[in-house]
Amino acid sequence: MSFLLVFLPVVGAPLLHAPVLALDLLKPLKRPLDGGRGWFGDNKTWRGALIMVAGVTLAALALSLWDGWWNELPGGIRDAGPLLYGVLLGLGIVVGELPNSFVKRRMGIAPGQQHTGASRVAFTVLDQGDLVIGAWVLLLPIWTMAVWQALVAFVAISLVHLVVNVIGYAIGARSTAI
Repeated sequence: MSFLLVFLPVVGAPLLHAPVLALDLLKPLKRPLDGGRGWFGDNKTWRGALIMVAGVTLAALALSLWDGWWNELPGGIRDAGPLLYGVLLGLGIVVGELPNSFVKRRMGIAPGQQHTGASRVAFTVLDQGDLVIGAWVLLLPIWTMAVWQALVAFVAISLVHLVVNVIGYAIGARSTAI
């Protein structure tokens, strides 16, 4: 299961993004990725995308200094180096969120809101693990994740994401538990 370590730098995204949001930094970049067309919603911004990619990249660079972690990663990732790996993983998590946001906007679900009814569970699960799909695709130039690995990663990351959301709600950092 060491392939799950590939996703560890993802924690750099919220760690860097949270203070930017809290302090409303980099305001000129706070523009929708879709130019206001409503494809993804106004909360998918250039600022968020760039900060999240930077956070993942910085985390990959920092973690690569720890041989115990770096040596457990797949050979293709190690061969590519932490900078390329971090950028591809960061882009993957940003890109991975966009299809779900696009579908939710078409269904009239506002950013940050959940669908009601039977599809709520599906959208909730997809919201938690969609970054795995994006990472799977964007990491292809340096590592091919097996289907079973992607499924295990999707489940594991979805569960971790759900727990983090509930904790965030409990401490007042989120307005909803899920």
